[in-house]
Amino acid sequence: MTPWAWVAVVVAVVALAAVGFLTLRQRRRAHLRERFGPEYERAVAEHGDNRREAEQELLDREQRHAELDIRPLSEESRESYAGRWGEVQERFVDAPGPAVTEADQLVTAVMAERGYPTDDLEQRMSDLSVGHPSTLGRYRTAREISGRAARKEASTEDLRQAMVHYRALFEELLHETTPRGR
Repeated sequence: MTPWAWVAVVVAVVALAAVGFLTLRQRRRAHLRERFGPEYERAVAEHGDNRREAEQELLDREQRHAELDIRPLSEESRESYAGRWGEVQERFVDAPGPAVTEADQLVTAVMAERGYPTDDLEQRMSDLSVGHPSTLGRYRTAREISGRAARKEASTEDLRQAMVHYRALFEELLHETTPRGR
């Protein structure tokens, strides 16, 4: 083979490798956007628009989530939690602030029984982002309102919104029979 033929072969191999790399990156990005929904853009923004770092973090979240022992609730547990939620909603009428705090505690209890670690809030959010990306933003909002309520800076309407947001995640956790993505 002539030297020019070797150069042509090397250029072709490099070009194919580059196309393969770009295709793989695009597929990974599409997978992560589909899997994490709005959390994908949130992660990118948190990383100063560095998509590679954000995507690696999301991949790490997926890997951690896959190692967790997330399990469905028994029928008895679901019924018990549903009854407790009804009681919390009833208490909201007379004591909205404490009811929102109870709602947060109830969501955390369901998470713990399902197998999610609940000690660290940021890790809890990270773990939830894998299986519950569509309601994670609502949970974040509910937690933010709960913080304002603790400082007496939330209106009754804010507290009502927190309850609605907590209920969305509560219902998903309560009725999901198999973890998403498994």
